[in-house]
Amino acid sequence: MIKHVAAKGREYYGSRFEVDDIDRPVITKLLAYFLRDDDVAAAEGLDLNKGLLLTGPIGCGKTSLIRILRLLALPAYKPVIKSCREVCFEYGNFGFEILQKYSNRSFEPSTSTPRAYCFDDLGMESLINYWGNNFNVMAEVLLSRYDLMVNCRMLTYATTNKNAEELEAIYGPQVRSRMRAMFNLIAFHPESRDKR
Repeated sequence: MIKHVAAKGREYYGSRFEVDDIDRPVITKLLAYFLRDDDVAAAEGLDLNKGLLLTGPIGCGKTSLIRILRLLALPAYKPVIKSCREVCFEYGNFGFEILQKYSNRSFEPSTSTPRAYCFDDLGMESLINYWGNNFNVMAEVLLSRYDLMVNCRMLTYATTNKNAEELEAIYGPQVRSRMRAMFNLIAFHPESRDKR
């Protein structure tokens, strides 16, 4: 399966795409998660009822891997990838309606199936000024999606190059606590090379 991931990577990102040995543990965990392999997931310490928080250095391939591995996922686990900056810009233009779009109205049309989102570059967005108030859009989205995870099994994915302390400084201790409950943490090795 890792060879398949490497082949898909070359197809999408060009002949320079390769899977480094240092990244194999991360890819193994992601494969177990997206293929819903109970045995491997349990051996890797993953809870298939939670989402994913994929962390690592800038340029290590977090977003690229999510794009490749989402192709293997069943529809309910196939995330729509959305940049956190884009979500915040949408909020700046349309206001609280955007919070609903990514939370209470985040269900597949004509069904009660929750829509999975992958929020890319979590922690890199700015506070948004809306009607004179600075607002932490992603903190509100995460809090709302936590409630929906508890009540509707809604899964959330995110990529970030921030560590836990940096995320807490941006979003506060309440969001950090909810993130522990929402996410399996999968971390690239700090020495994973920049692949861009």
